[in-house]
Amino acid sequence: MSSRASSPASVPVVGGDLAADEQRRSALRRMRTVATGLLVLAAVVYVLTLDRGGALGFVNAAAEASMVGAIADWFAVTALFRHPLGLPVPHTALIPRKKDELGRGLQEFVGENFLQEAIIRERLDAAHVARRFGVWLSEPAHAQRVVDEVAEVAAIALTKVRDDHVESLVREALRPRFHEEPISPLLGSLLEEALRDDLHKGLVDLALDEMHGWLLDNPDTVADVLGERAPWWAPTRVNEAVITRLHVELVRWVADIRDDPRHRARLALDSVLVQLAQDLLHEPETQARAERLKDRLLDNPAVIRSAISLWDALRRALTASLADPQGAVRRRLGTEVDALAARLSTDEALQARVDGHAADAAVFVVERYGDDLTAVITHTIEQWDGQEASERIELHVGRDLQFIRINGTVVGGLVGLLIHAVSVLIS
Repeated sequence: MSSRASSPASVPVVGGDLAADEQRRSALRRMRTVATGLLVLAAVVYVLTLDRGGALGFVNAAAEASMVGAIADWFAVTALFRHPLGLPVPHTALIPRKKDELGRGLQEFVGENFLQEAIIRERLDAAHVARRFGVWLSEPAHAQRVVDEVAEVAAIALTKVRDDHVESLVREALRPRFHEEPISPLLGSLLEEALRDDLHKGLVDLALDEMHGWLLDNPDTVADVLGERAPWWAPTRVNEAVITRLHVELVRWVADIRDDPRHRARLALDSVLVQLAQDLLHEPETQARAERLKDRLLDNPAVIRSAISLWDALRRALTASLADPQGAVRRRLGTEVDALAARLSTDEALQARVDGHAADAAVFVVERYGDDLTAVITHTIEQWDGQEASERIELHVGRDLQFIRINGTVVGGLVGLLIHAVSVLIS
């Protein structure tokens, strides 16, 4: 039974380049003509030298053997792809009938001879992937191409992330996780480390400096705030004098705190922060208040809106920079690519590490997905229509197979000549 009949779900083989197929078809016809021509020539010589003695007997024997060799090899080559002369001779039309078995055999061959750890590591080690990539990347045109491709892919990826994606991430992933994670130990540890390294002093200095400048630049605002809290029964002139004096003293007091690292207010603030850090780490009530504050903040709708706004601003900034050939992101990418190319080209230790990682990754992929990869061969061939698959394979390898017919004709003639010579000698 033919493969076409036994595989109703088979699909036609997808054709390749039509021009290339036409060239292969033309070459196959030429080689068939040559091989058939030699067979016809041997037959003509055989007929013309039939029952001739002497030297023509040698020619006749060679021609006869040439015909036998040519016909035998024609049969062998033809039997791969179809029934010779349309006759259902056993063990012919092997590819249409046995394509599934051939596919499984090819799958096993590839798996056993190519997808093996030792072979993969040997080939990658000999290829010097890291060094070659570094040399390739050292070319300015290649480096620029990498930068352009990375920038383009990154810009496309940024546009694919919509606001609802960010909202889902915050609502479904981040916010529940933050609700579950206790924040008090984290805040307490961070505050304790900041106090130990005096990191808070820079923030205090900045706040005091800004506050001092604001008080100097906005005396009217300070007067309005203090005036709202002045007694209604106090005379206006008295209020104004008191408010002016309070403003002067407030500016002076802030300046004193700013200029004196050992000011009592600073020390008091340090003491409060130290106690707060300890309470966040060890005091249950403070920890509970911190957790309640965290939960209120996370449940506030403004959290999601702020996350979306922040992402939108970041996306616009990154997209604009990626689109600008002279933008900061592209310049930084170019710098990093150049540095990577230089290191990959010269740093043998880095080359060895990269090559090792590449080999490990390739081995991991093969061990995990090797069977699935090779199974593609079997699954694809099983879906092919048997006859069309045979025709496609013959189109690709048939020209070379015609040399078997040619060699059979020539070798058969030489063997026939040798046998006839031996017969003459021993007769």
